[in-house]
Amino acid sequence: MTKASSKQKLTKKEVKIKNMLAQVNSIIKEAVAFESASKNLLSQIHPRYQASAKNLLHYQVLRRHDLSSLQQKLGTMGLSRLAKAQSHVMASLKTNRAILKSILTHTKVKKAVGELSFKKGNRLLQENAKNLLGYKTVGRRTRIMVTMPSEAADNYQMVHDMIEAGMNCARVNCAHDNAEAWDKMIANVRKAAEALGKDCKVAMDLAGPKIRTGAIEPGPRVLKIRPAKDVWGNIKRALEIWIGPEARPGMLHVPISEDDLPLLEGQSMLYLKDTRGKKRKIKLIQREGNGYLASCAKTTFVATNLLLYPSEELAGRSIVIGELPSQELPLLLRVGDQLRLDKAPIIGKTAQYNDAGELLEIAHISCRAPAIFEEVEVGQRILFDDGKIEGKIKSVNDTHMMIDIVQAAAGLAKLRAEKGINLPDSQLTISGLTDKDKADLVFVATHADVINFSFVNRPEDVTELFDCLKDLKARDNIGVVLKIETQSGFNCLPDILFRAMEVYPVGVMIARGDLAIESGWSNIGRVQEEILSLCQAAHVTDIWATQVLESLAKSGLPSRAEITDAVMSQRADCVMLNKGPYILQAIQLLDTILKDMEPYRDKNAPLSPILAKASL
Repeated sequence: MTKASSKQKLTKKEVKIKNMLAQVNSIIKEAVAFESASKNLLSQIHPRYQASAKNLLHYQVLRRHDLSSLQQKLGTMGLSRLAKAQSHVMASLKTNRAILKSILTHTKVKKAVGELSFKKGNRLLQENAKNLLGYKTVGRRTRIMVTMPSEAADNYQMVHDMIEAGMNCARVNCAHDNAEAWDKMIANVRKAAEALGKDCKVAMDLAGPKIRTGAIEPGPRVLKIRPAKDVWGNIKRALEIWIGPEARPGMLHVPISEDDLPLLEGQSMLYLKDTRGKKRKIKLIQREGNGYLASCAKTTFVATNLLLYPSEELAGRSIVIGELPSQELPLLLRVGDQLRLDKAPIIGKTAQYNDAGELLEIAHISCRAPAIFEEVEVGQRILFDDGKIEGKIKSVNDTHMMIDIVQAAAGLAKLRAEKGINLPDSQLTISGLTDKDKADLVFVATHADVINFSFVNRPEDVTELFDCLKDLKARDNIGVVLKIETQSGFNCLPDILFRAMEVYPVGVMIARGDLAIESGWSNIGRVQEEILSLCQAAHVTDIWATQVLESLAKSGLPSRAEITDAVMSQRADCVMLNKGPYILQAIQLLDTILKDMEPYRDKNAPLSPILAKASL
């Protein structure tokens, strides 16, 4: 190689580095100018979030640029690609600038001073998570939040076991139960945490303006007792049921009056003819308190006022089955069907046909948020029940809208009452606090450590919550988590974060269920990544929620995809589990997964521990 070619190669290298320096300098200059222009905004930020708000401004500027080419060039030189710069943007930019200058001028690298350092940025993330959600469990950085089932109000041992298994935060959903039950749940959490010497925060969800389907015509008061069967249709084992005046949580309940309980003394079997006229028997196992544990080995349909007998001949003094709850008859919908969505609270009903199969009455159901009728347009999509049913709005008037069903799960879908409605194409202004939320807030402000605020779409929603908390003299005494569940909430997230950072501490919950429906299944992966990055840039605590280990919590067996999802969730500061019969096993497994993954990831940065073999 000649001296001339060597000089030419060096010149190309110099040009490349100068161009890279120019791009980095341009971003730094733009970020400084944006910060300077945002003085009014920064003046409203809580002192604990001042550095974080500036960093979020810098991150917004960084993301205005297509960094792909610069990142590739930095990577080939073995330098930081700025891909993990979220929590310390300016320090990352200036450090890269200093290194590039050093390479170009052959001088010593000068450390960037006066900036939010790598170490301090990461420390702020940790401190803010601790102040919002409490201390982490030894062996894992990511906390676990768990939704309290109704049973937690009366079952102290369940709550004790959940905290012992690794729960760091108990979530009480104001959309369910009542203040009396919430008070009992919280008392059990506080008592169990003290007994175990652990820190367990209480977060309470305000229900928010969730758009839901209205009531449906009640069906017959029938209870189906159905033992588990194998693939050949043979009964695998008898199904345990509960017979007594009051229900037992988690078990099918056959109600009888307290006066009839003595008639079961000494009996080992009860006999009946079920609603189909089939002879059936129920085995009494043992008395427990004010009722009997029993079992049934064949599929049996029982109804209100049906009679139980002590003898196989159906003779002797009978026992009357008490009032059973009505079975809901869902609306059955297929692709091509029409659905009428009513503005008024008209009782819903499935489509009615005559014997010739001719349609007599169209399927109809009401909407619990009539305000949406003023904000939707013909041709827009409307989704029901977490997107299982999709329709297109055919017409809208003052009383109802007509919907063409264009997609239905498994060909025939069942639409029930209180199912969510999403309108991803509509620009809805319905948001903020409902009257119920404002009433519940009085309890929440005095009992909870954290408020989970549902369906945050705009900064104004946050302001409304803060004003209500100020009236209750609780604005500075409680943590706030903003649930991002809509396209609007995601698109406005930077502005929402700045408004939220007026108080301390705050967090964001990635409510992936509604968010996936709103943004589209093909976009949810990108959207949740962007939310994680924005939260990290603001040093705001993030919570990974919706359907984490859902199959395990509900059925006792996780799917492979759920395990992968749980592994991915370790990037968040907290993971939320929903309730289910096997919630304890779900907590234990998630605790194990998060601890196992701890050596492999620090927030969003991968780590490389010693390669280990798989073992049980």
